[in-house]
Amino acid sequence: MKVTLRQLEIFAAIATYGQVTRAAEGVAMTQSAASMALSDLERQLGSPLFDRVGRQLVLNEAGRQLLPKALQVLDSVREIETAASSSTAAFDLRLGASLTIGNHLLPGLLAQLQERYPSSRFDVSLRNTEQVVADLLAYRIDIGFVEGPVQDERLQRFFWRHDRLSVFVPPEHRLAGKVATQDDLVGVSWILRERGSGTREVFDRALANATLPVRIAFELEQPEAIRQFVRAGLGLGCLPWLELRDACAAGWLALVDTPFLNLQRQFQAVVHRDKHLSLGIRSVLSLCGVDLV
Repeated sequence: MKVTLRQLEIFAAIATYGQVTRAAEGVAMTQSAASMALSDLERQLGSPLFDRVGRQLVLNEAGRQLLPKALQVLDSVREIETAASSSTAAFDLRLGASLTIGNHLLPGLLAQLQERYPSSRFDVSLRNTEQVVADLLAYRIDIGFVEGPVQDERLQRFFWRHDRLSVFVPPEHRLAGKVATQDDLVGVSWILRERGSGTREVFDRALANATLPVRIAFELEQPEAIRQFVRAGLGLGCLPWLELRDACAAGWLALVDTPFLNLQRQFQAVVHRDKHLSLGIRSVLSLCGVDLV
């Protein structure tokens, strides 16, 4: 058997993109060469690796078993290549982060990594928690940073730091700077993150535990849009303190104390259990205080 790295590379790319054309572009091959590489690999292994669903190629059972092994081989080869081409340690990492972490915490973390490993390259995508988890499960990213609970047993979770959501209003609102009661929040309109975000999941759980009904005026993906909608008096908002501190300091938003709502949460770093824990992944986790002995 003579499975080549190029065959594994195109196989992994097709698994990521779901199409031969896009995968070929991603690894700088022609479509015909990529198709031939996949056909040769499937013939050598004696089994198809994808199911054809319309125009999409979807991993079958054999493909799902092969993918983590192929990625581990490719990651190991990249480590060898970067070590050979640089006098200092370097790596090429794909990171995914939910919006609050990506906007407020990830820049500082990447600055530390860049200082320690100046030859390294980082590709970053900012999405909600649900989307980050989907990218991890599909091996589209190497490590994810999320704000919401992650239940999938295929993923390994590492605690990073604590966080808390805060309810907020315009400064002229009757509840601005006050301690609210549960009755104060009955019938109010809310401006919230979309379903699938970690922020929304914590908020929904908190109001369900307090047996408070939720009347949603708007669901928005961007924290800045939520801040501006609340500022305009369109409803109450709930976002992480990291997203509110500047606006509250400037006086154009105000917090509402809601001691009856449990709005605590944890930020987590997450990797696939079958993912090779490369030098890059270990370096990122180390900066997050995770000790992989």
